[in-house]
Amino acid sequence: MASKLIVSAFILLLSLGFSCTPSMKENPQEQKSLQSSPSESDPLPSWREGKTKQAIMDYVASVTDPNSPHFIPVPDRIATFDNDGNLWAEKPLYFQLIFAMDKLKSLADQHPEWKKDPVMKAAIDHDTEALFKYGEKGLMKIVLASHANTTGEEFEQEVLQWIKTAKHPSLNRPYTELIYQPMVELVHFLQKHKFKTFIVSGGGLAFMRPWVEEVYGIPRDQVVGSTIKIKYDDHGEQPVIRRLPELEFIDDKAGKPEAIYKFIGRKPVFASGNSDGDLQMLRWAALGTHQSFMLLLHHTDAEREWAYDRESAVGRLNMGLTEAPMKNWTITDMKNDWKIIFPPSDSK
Repeated sequence: MASKLIVSAFILLLSLGFSCTPSMKENPQEQKSLQSSPSESDPLPSWREGKTKQAIMDYVASVTDPNSPHFIPVPDRIATFDNDGNLWAEKPLYFQLIFAMDKLKSLADQHPEWKKDPVMKAAIDHDTEALFKYGEKGLMKIVLASHANTTGEEFEQEVLQWIKTAKHPSLNRPYTELIYQPMVELVHFLQKHKFKTFIVSGGGLAFMRPWVEEVYGIPRDQVVGSTIKIKYDDHGEQPVIRRLPELEFIDDKAGKPEAIYKFIGRKPVFASGNSDGDLQMLRWAALGTHQSFMLLLHHTDAEREWAYDRESAVGRLNMGLTEAPMKNWTITDMKNDWKIIFPPSDSK
């Protein structure tokens, strides 16, 4: 489940080892652009001037101009964003998988039997090489053990506590500081022009909801993600929602357009992702009745972040790199299109 609670994403991890740590150097002059809020003249200050930024600006101007032949009425201005690797980083492991392992480690003293279970022991020890040897079955075991058997309120508090205290294993920054500043600016730019912005991610719905509103400015009720089964329990004085150890829905690949149809009810006119797991969402959104904009983020910056695409076990972008140019989709080149990647750190 990592940032993709989904089993299919876990399978992509089977060949994964921890990748080398980038230097994460930002240009000091370009960092200064973040110190002031986006302005009317430049609502995307962390984006370098160029083809990609101009394409975004031109699209929004066209579809929000009542006199334009491409004008989109406000109710139909739906934008969907993948989360992992698109709004925040996803290396060396999906962050939600790290959360799962951290939780099991914190509970290990209460479950001495786990130390005799090789799957659980690997998770507790953060031994990913050993863990991935057990494949889908082993990964699902730690997902359900770490995400189920609590109430909805209890799980939300666990996520909030982890988000506030946990730090990236190599960058030593809170995970909520590893958001992509240019993408957050893009979300806010669209919102300002009355787009309704949704996260549509393979990540767990209950994992994302507690923190996305504060971090991205996307309301928690505009999050679509993978889910485990739940049950309403009114035994006792306080009714609760109980989280069950059983997978319900995987919001990845074909699951994304299916979830959009089911939970949003309108086809996106703007869709953004970074991997082949987002292709079905982009293909479906591109065929709407309104002028559409499909955006793929290509991780090309090995110095400030990570460079990966066709062969990556996490966030693989293979078919998308071939398909996007043929369909005139826009590809964001992280190295060349972004002045900075992460916001300045608030950590001490």
